[in-house]
Amino acid sequence: MTQRAAVVDFGGTGQPIVLLHGLMGRARTWWPVAQWLTAHGHVVGLDARAHGRSPHRGPWPTETFVADVAELIRSLDAGPAVVIGHSMGGLHAWVTAARHPELVRAVVVEDMAPDQRGRTVETWRSYFDSWPVPFQSLAHVRRFFEPYGDYFVEGMEERADGYHLIADLDVLYQIAAEWGERDYWTDVAGVKCPLLVIEAETTAMPVGQQAELAARVPGGGVHVRIPGTGHVVHEDAPEEYQRVVTDFLRQVLPG
Repeated sequence: MTQRAAVVDFGGTGQPIVLLHGLMGRARTWWPVAQWLTAHGHVVGLDARAHGRSPHRGPWPTETFVADVAELIRSLDAGPAVVIGHSMGGLHAWVTAARHPELVRAVVVEDMAPDQRGRTVETWRSYFDSWPVPFQSLAHVRRFFEPYGDYFVEGMEERADGYHLIADLDVLYQIAAEWGERDYWTDVAGVKCPLLVIEAETTAMPVGQQAELAARVPGGGVHVRIPGTGHVVHEDAPEEYQRVVTDFLRQVLPG
């Protein structure tokens, strides 16, 4: 993590809780979740490199993102953190727990799997190319991306001709390409702390892997599949997501 890496302090005190966003997102997409999480600790979100206000320069391997997360937790100087990640952020969360066990008390992974080998980013290109960029207004962004309009609004910036995604799509392709070339089961085997896996009913991940992820974590894993949800579970079912995460935090946090 460089000195310019962006960290959002959502407030709260005590137990550090670190929020990691998914590909294309940024820390502020977590705002609705952070509002109730502050009852459980000091909540901060990190803009992953190439996203938000963090440096938009490589290299882009998972290990680089994990090093940034570890540095952030050390800077908090408040003991091991609970790390909560969505999609890409979920991957970074459990790899951080495996590589830096002294820094992580517990992990929440939302809709991410350890082995996506064989998948390519080429299947996404036609969808991204269909976007009416530049968007004419934030209302235009919300309407185009319904039901995730508010989520995508956070990842946009205004330029002279309208609104554009802050993150560079070519860089995002590079980041995601790695997931189709390697698996992360070795890191799953290194997670010695409790881990909660929240899977979408209509998941973007290979079938069965998220339940297996929870089953193979040495520190003890729990797998929950929330009905009626797509990839952004915390947006599709906010009340159920809050209930599941809160129950988990009550089990893993002292007092």
